[in-house]
Amino acid sequence: MPSFDVVSKVDLQEVDNALNQTMKEIGTRYDFKGSKAKVERNEEELTLSAEDDYKLGQLDDLLSQRLVKRNIDLKALDRGKVENAAGNAVRQKIKVKVGVDTETGKKIVKFIKDSKLKVQASIQGDQVRVTGKSRDDLQTAIAALRGEEFGLPLQFTNFRD
Repeated sequence: MPSFDVVSKVDLQEVDNALNQTMKEIGTRYDFKGSKAKVERNEEELTLSAEDDYKLGQLDDLLSQRLVKRNIDLKALDRGKVENAAGNAVRQKIKVKVGVDTETGKKIVKFIKDSKLKVQASIQGDQVRVTGKSRDDLQTAIAALRGEEFGLPLQFTNFRD
């Protein structure tokens, strides 16, 4: 029986490359001269820190531009609120969403069932497996999922005939 998996993956190496490019540009920009602005990554969490809200916003814009250039979808970022840090600085934590969480998985399964397609969907860990009788049904399901917004960048992998 043909099947495919719906996943949400982010290449963390590309995120690292975007961070390095952002830090390099911060070192050369005049408005960041003598600034303590920085971006750090710890597992799947980014931390932006700067002296004030304006510089933090500029830092966020720079990082977003670099991520887009490296084909990282910004929907994969979950921005936290801006917090005050030590020494009149501000900080913002950004979580990189990897994998399809249970809530989104349920939305995907419900969407597929409501669409009346001749396929079945089931949640398997951090991905959703979709099976059907024909390849055409699966391709129709992929097209329908691409047209819908789930708040995550979705990829379709492991297509088996």
